[in-house]
Amino acid sequence: MALAPDGALMQRAAAGLASVAADLLRQKPGHLYGARVVLLVGTGDNGGDALYAGERLARRGAAVTAIQAGPRLHPGGAAALRAAGGRFVAVVPPPGPEDTRPDVRPRYDAGRDARHAIGHADLIIDGLLGIGGKGGLREPFATLAQLAANSAGTTLAVDLPSGIDADTGEVDGPAVRADVTVTFGTLKPGLLIDPGSGHAGVVELVDIGLAPYLDAPPEASAPQSADIANLLPRPTAESDKYRRGVLGLLAGSDRYTGAALLATGGAVHGGAGMIRLVTAPNAATGVRFVHPEVIITELPGETTVRSKESGSSPAEGKLQFPDDIGRVQAWVAGPGMGTDAAALDRLAGVLATNLPVLIDADGLGLLANHRDLLPRAAPTLLTPHAGELSRLLRADPADVAARRLEHARRAADQFGACVLLKGSTTVVAPPHHLDPVLVNTTGTSWLATAGTGDVLAGLAGALLAQGLAAPQAAVAAAYLHGLAARIAAGENGGGGEAPIGASDVVAAVHAAFLAVAGGGNWA
Repeated sequence: MALAPDGALMQRAAAGLASVAADLLRQKPGHLYGARVVLLVGTGDNGGDALYAGERLARRGAAVTAIQAGPRLHPGGAAALRAAGGRFVAVVPPPGPEDTRPDVRPRYDAGRDARHAIGHADLIIDGLLGIGGKGGLREPFATLAQLAANSAGTTLAVDLPSGIDADTGEVDGPAVRADVTVTFGTLKPGLLIDPGSGHAGVVELVDIGLAPYLDAPPEASAPQSADIANLLPRPTAESDKYRRGVLGLLAGSDRYTGAALLATGGAVHGGAGMIRLVTAPNAATGVRFVHPEVIITELPGETTVRSKESGSSPAEGKLQFPDDIGRVQAWVAGPGMGTDAAALDRLAGVLATNLPVLIDADGLGLLANHRDLLPRAAPTLLTPHAGELSRLLRADPADVAARRLEHARRAADQFGACVLLKGSTTVVAPPHHLDPVLVNTTGTSWLATAGTGDVLAGLAGALLAQGLAAPQAAVAAAYLHGLAARIAAGENGGGGEAPIGASDVVAAVHAAFLAVAGGGNWA
């Protein structure tokens, strides 16, 4: 800002904002000329961006009304909009300090003029707060956000929706829910991580010249298709099934036979050279029928386990786990494996190795009650959803869902493991803050169905076995997993969408790999 001429960055931002606004208005009857545009204007620079963008729209024939939500306006932006014929409306101020509280909002009325303008707008531009805003919106901002939510007009946020924490995505009260967000210079973590990302809508990045000055490593990164393609291992002329990676998969039981089948499906399509599945007899039967290429070890009714934790010694004719399974390069432990004492011994045996281990589902349940199993020296990847993470951390599930980034980082530090927190947005937190948090952008609500987590565990495990580091295996698997679900559901296919099951995701993983390898624009 010191190097650029005074006001240059704001003019660049306003130009980008006005361009996106004009594109949105062209999608409506009557197009830009005569369109009713309402600016929700606070006292900061975001309000100035909105005012200058409003000036540009007014000079192109839009009817622009600026609703002044604070005690003052950006002087240059206000003067520019007035000169272009813009109209100004001041909201009725709250009668007293108590009336600014969000919990007494029904007692507050912003005024008829503000209600009428927002209610009849074609486009509402949110310039109330900027990246420094913390906590939920107070009055009169909270009421203006609610009026915008109730309007039929499109809501466009400036830099990020007001009321969203730019650094974490937390939403601690009333907030603007935008259809489109135009952000400047670089993405903010709060636009990538829920619940904030759910308020941002479609995010458009406008370059205002900051890139050469962003010297520090990012707090978060959202790898896209080309990034994922560069991560994926490819076999060479010298490759064989062992060099391509062998995955040990501890999944399924006589009760949860499907977990073994789905996790195996994800692993088979994940590119590993061989899968060694350890499971119960009933689960083994189903896997043999669908995936004959998988090497299966059936668990007897009574398994003898040799691990540092159990101290048990092998008996004649009994399976010695994991020694008798054969050579593997990584383990997945957990999907449908059960939570009894034998399952705990098998989990402890896997964690006693020096191999990368992914822990999911029942494995996480066991870990929650036996947290002394971690940390360990070898790479470890935990793949919980919010409920499982809350049990690991002994935290409130609602608080975990509201502060996803904070809790994923906390778990990564506490367990010395990489944490893939599943949910509406997938967050991958490496341990000890050594690297930026990774965020997946391909997730879809169609994944909210039983068994899809088992598919993800198998897919990520296959990538671990092929040599990817835990954070890279996690984000690549999440990207491909979300993309496979979109393909299976018909998203972006032009023919509508349809419900899917976990087996549909397995079937579409191959197409997801092809889309990434071919540079398909699915992000």
